[in-house]
Amino acid sequence: MGGNNYIEGVSVPSVSGFFEKYGLALVMVASYFGSGSVFIASSAGVRYGYTLLWAVVGAVLLGFLAQDMSARLGIHGESLATFAREKLGSTLATAIMVVLSVGCVAWTLELTAAVGKGIVVLLGLQGVGWQPFAYLTGLAAIVVGVLGYDMVERIMVAMMFVLLAAYLVVAGASSPDLAAAATGFVPSLGPTGSMALAVSILGTTALWPNFFLESELVDRKGWTTRADVPTMRRDLGIGYAVGGITTVAIVVVAAAVLRPAGYEQLQTFITPGRALAEILGDWAMVVFLAGTLAAAFNSIVPIMWAPAYMISNALGGAFAGNDRVFKVIYVGGVALGSLSPLVHRYLGLSVIDMILLFPAYNGVVGLPVTAILLFWAVNDGDVMGEHTNGWKLNVLNSALILLAVYSAWSAGQTVIEAILSGGL
Repeated sequence: MGGNNYIEGVSVPSVSGFFEKYGLALVMVASYFGSGSVFIASSAGVRYGYTLLWAVVGAVLLGFLAQDMSARLGIHGESLATFAREKLGSTLATAIMVVLSVGCVAWTLELTAAVGKGIVVLLGLQGVGWQPFAYLTGLAAIVVGVLGYDMVERIMVAMMFVLLAAYLVVAGASSPDLAAAATGFVPSLGPTGSMALAVSILGTTALWPNFFLESELVDRKGWTTRADVPTMRRDLGIGYAVGGITTVAIVVVAAAVLRPAGYEQLQTFITPGRALAEILGDWAMVVFLAGTLAAAFNSIVPIMWAPAYMISNALGGAFAGNDRVFKVIYVGGVALGSLSPLVHRYLGLSVIDMILLFPAYNGVVGLPVTAILLFWAVNDGDVMGEHTNGWKLNVLNSALILLAVYSAWSAGQTVIEAILSGGL
């Protein structure tokens, strides 16, 4: 079967043809585009209007460059976890991967809680509580995650395009000030406090599990030589364009509708949906919240794929590439991530606490370690050969490391204390 259809002599790529070449970047984008990203983007629009749209563009570029380095590592060398094992030894590499995987479980905890809470609000089931739906969300993620890469890729791609369409519809209905929005793409320091939110936008887009996943999954797309790099970069361009435009649409909705209505800050990730219902009608709330739920669920599978690849490759030997080991780690990780109701009960963390604190924990712990490891890998001549980073890419990679270290230094103690003391 060919990958193209022909209409009056013109070759038109078919759906199967698209997936033969592209789709991996949209899986990466789906992993970072969760409830936390929607909340942060909405908060940016509510608090600062259009002024932080430039940060969305910067985040897209940073994410593209980080994933490009990860992909080139996989194409010219090996996966990032395998690199860690070869340089650090299996025992130390495995210990690091297990510590990092705790962050992935934490992410899954907030995502299952977010989906559960969103379902309750969307269906008007407040009397039931969100906890049973959190467990069911984890079960659904287990089923989807073991379907195999090709099927999951198709699901993730379809859902990302649906999200793009949904948020664009709401953004269009909000009648934004296009001239004011255009000025927001010009970088500026903005009001006091806006830079912290700009860093949050950058941090949520440079998702560290993706550094491991991209280097691992390029082989699934058949990208194994230098000739495949242009295709890989086109794929990244498609994926991050979809993610970036979707994020811009969310900021625009918040700036055009919620801010003029008097909202100064958001209490929960559900607040934008409820506010939109008051101003644009119930349909806007349904579309916005359904999109948020889809985004949160979308994130679970690729985020929890990461530990399954990381740990098995760090162990090496018969564990690396073993499908049974991969599934056991994945199912176990998602099962732990489904226990968000227990975290709520025994640690006293609300759903919004989890949405804010667990991604922050990953920024404090996971991002610095992974960014340094990736920098080391793409500059290792034994692994990359003649394809090591040039000085321009090293400058950009250094910026990612500085961002990660700054985030860890500035927020580390606060984040850990908040998690252990019952929330914000």
